[in-house]
Amino acid sequence: MIPVTQPYLPNREKLNRYIDGIYERAWLTNNGPLAQELTQRLEEYLGVENLLLVANGTLALQIAYRALGISGQRDRAEAITTPFTFVATASSLKWEGVEPIFADIDADTWCLDAANIEAAVTPKTRAIVPVHVFGNACEVEAIDLIARRHKLKVIYDGAHAFGVRYKGESLLKHGDATTLSFHATKLFHTTEGGAIIFKRKEDLERAKKMINFGIAGTKNIEELGVNAKMNEMQAAMGLCVLDEMEGNLKARAAVWRRYAQALSQSLLLQAKPDTLEYNYAYFPVVFEREEQAMRVVATLEENGIHARRYFYPSLESVSCLDAMVDQPVSKDIARRVLCLPIFYQLSQKEQNKIISLIATELNV
Repeated sequence: MIPVTQPYLPNREKLNRYIDGIYERAWLTNNGPLAQELTQRLEEYLGVENLLLVANGTLALQIAYRALGISGQRDRAEAITTPFTFVATASSLKWEGVEPIFADIDADTWCLDAANIEAAVTPKTRAIVPVHVFGNACEVEAIDLIARRHKLKVIYDGAHAFGVRYKGESLLKHGDATTLSFHATKLFHTTEGGAIIFKRKEDLERAKKMINFGIAGTKNIEELGVNAKMNEMQAAMGLCVLDEMEGNLKARAAVWRRYAQALSQSLLLQAKPDTLEYNYAYFPVVFEREEQAMRVVATLEENGIHARRYFYPSLESVSCLDAMVDQPVSKDIARRVLCLPIFYQLSQKEQNKIISLIATELNV
């Protein structure tokens, strides 16, 4: 079976050396030396400040909401977000007692359409939670203007946007915070893990206490907190993966370009701004009709290839999220979208097989 993605496994000898050091120090968690080193190196690599490592990407979202005062309040807050995303973006809000209010996406970029945000603002709105979908940049300038006009916080879900640059700077610098997922399937991973990048140092300092049960120093409990710390084993994996990022990126870019060359004339690709330096994390395509997409899924499965419907269904149709209003663009794209396999080890022979099977179904 060719999976839609495959975890990148770095050099085993180097990982073993990091693990040997963990055994020698017997320091497994609680901001150990490897977590500290990874924090510093990621800030340098990404070109950001105020980065906080956490145990996973969902906790990154939840801690960001708390640290910025969006959740944990007495009133029932709302946050405007996109229905075209992984469920964790919205379910993390719901889990924190914040009602996700969906606004529709742009038909070309598949990111939250800034033109739809203001109509969704109510007196209960506390935040905007856009997603850099598949690593594509949201309309960050327009969203920032809306947030300032209505005195709202902006938390970007940047789970797909590791290393992406926009107008010469890290895309992750926008908003009051941006969260990252370091799940095993991501471009950069720590097996499980995540991070939050804060605009303001005071928000970072508050979040540091929140991920450690609210404890400041060794004895004072100053916040309502949880255990969301990244451990040393996760950090060791992250350091090894980071060392090999350039080779991983180069291989993914080659796959992405091969697909684009072969399929861009017959399938709809995501529109990206010219000023975006992409990370080649995903290769999503949109078919003309849902039936056509499902035929391709079936044909690929018959040939041992797994393509995935990222993101289906459109989240306003998920009953536990209590959405009230249809989002027609998101629903339409969600029905017709597929992500094709893309990962470091995908051979050119396998790529050609995938392209050939799709072309046959499309009669091109």
